[in-house]
Amino acid sequence: MIAIIGATGTIGNALLKRLMELGVPVRALTREPDKLRQHIGDAGSGVEVCAADANDPESMRRALEGVSQLFLALSNSPRQVEFETLIIQIAVQAGVEHIVKISSPVYDPRSPVTVAGWHGEIELALAESSLKYTVLRPYAFMQNLLKQATPISTQGMFFGCIGDSPSNFVDCRDIADVAAAALTNPEVAGRVYTLTGARTFTYPQIAEQLTTLLDRPIRFVNLPPEALRSDLIERGHMPPWLAEHVVEIQTMSTVIPETTTYTVERILGRAPRTLEAFLQENISRFQPRR
Repeated sequence: MIAIIGATGTIGNALLKRLMELGVPVRALTREPDKLRQHIGDAGSGVEVCAADANDPESMRRALEGVSQLFLALSNSPRQVEFETLIIQIAVQAGVEHIVKISSPVYDPRSPVTVAGWHGEIELALAESSLKYTVLRPYAFMQNLLKQATPISTQGMFFGCIGDSPSNFVDCRDIADVAAAALTNPEVAGRVYTLTGARTFTYPQIAEQLTTLLDRPIRFVNLPPEALRSDLIERGHMPPWLAEHVVEIQTMSTVIPETTTYTVERILGRAPRTLEAFLQENISRFQPRR
């Protein structure tokens, strides 16, 4: 039995769909089981939906009974290390044999990203456990660009502090497909993988693509880091720690050059989804509201 922690998240939900397609026994863990059952509908007749909450260790223990493999992808939060370390401990006690964990690009002191440091601590806990584990370290999610839909649709612009530094983007569905491979193919499991798309893009290049697709001018506006942090908190209503995270990862891209990997293609036997195709698929999200 494979359990998914984070089954309602972007990656976890895509993984759930993939494992359903493969006909693999799955237990989906969520704080809102009724909502998840409604979401997957009749297609999820073979899926066990189980109530579990990282704030409630007993619910997690019950949910992991009889589980052999676990996919671990909690939303980033200041309690990340506490929650995921506890889940690892519970997994060991429950007899789980293998964990696939979503992590982040490795922490680098030249341009420290606090959340990457959290994930590093959790990876260490995995390494010190008795479990077999697979770590997936994806770069920026293409799906996160959808968070720019409002300023693009209403103002024809979006903001950042990354300048014209190239960035890696990867589709969460490709991350999920790699996770599925690690959970179903022993030859893939047990390693650490850095995941990217097929090429890097600058934010001005993304603005150019949107300009072409929308047939109207779209601009990327580069802000000083402090200005972006304030904008994310005041207008974006982000908690300060998350706004700081966005600024840190964009600053990292300006300090440490990003290069692509071919991991997705090597594991899946196909090219990763492209940013061009992702924007085309979601172009209605960036259209002006009527």
